[in-house]
Amino acid sequence: MVRRRQRAEEETAQAVVRGESPAPVRTTGPWDADDDYPEAERVDLGGLRLPVGPGFEIQLSMAGDQVDGVIVLVEESALQVNAFAAPKRSGIWDEVRAELAREVVAAGGSADDRDGPFGPEIAAEVPAQGQAQGRQPVRYVGVDGPRWFLRAVISGRAAVDPEAARILEDVVRGIVVVRGDEPMPPREAIQLRLPAEARQAMEEQQGSGREEFRPFERGPEISEIR
Repeated sequence: MVRRRQRAEEETAQAVVRGESPAPVRTTGPWDADDDYPEAERVDLGGLRLPVGPGFEIQLSMAGDQVDGVIVLVEESALQVNAFAAPKRSGIWDEVRAELAREVVAAGGSADDRDGPFGPEIAAEVPAQGQAQGRQPVRYVGVDGPRWFLRAVISGRAAVDPEAARILEDVVRGIVVVRGDEPMPPREAIQLRLPAEARQAMEEQQGSGREEFRPFERGPEISEIR
């Protein structure tokens, strides 16, 4: 905690010397890895540290052979989270939100801007997938952080029930984004990885010749829209 505070103070002082406006101090999550964030039980996924709770089922979203997102299932609700690189001095949620709204409408759905607990968000209805008919309600939430952007998609009961939504909103508030220092183009996905325990179990099962170990199955997702 002390180290993170000292680093934040040093970066603020450097910004003042360069004549830049220092980044505002965060009072709630999602958090940056350098923030003085509260301790909680979290799963370390590399680029994200995800809070967990009783009854949570966690699945990973794959892009080819890379892990690019995480899905949290709680009862009749789902939360899909992806983190992306963003410019240092400007957020991208306004731009991404407009693109999302256009593409949802083009796909036969509806999209309305509204204020949510994290700022502007999209309350949408998207065409149901699979054998389901009609539309399904979805909330698109975005948070601009220091050199990163976090997108959360809430579906199922939590998209329309405030009580169910609070559980998943608290997950978003507890997320820690580990952007890293390496240069990345804006909108490039921040890669995730299996927790160390899951990787070890997978290697042991593969080494024994038993059936492939799959600690996370690809779960139900809202179609990727960028």
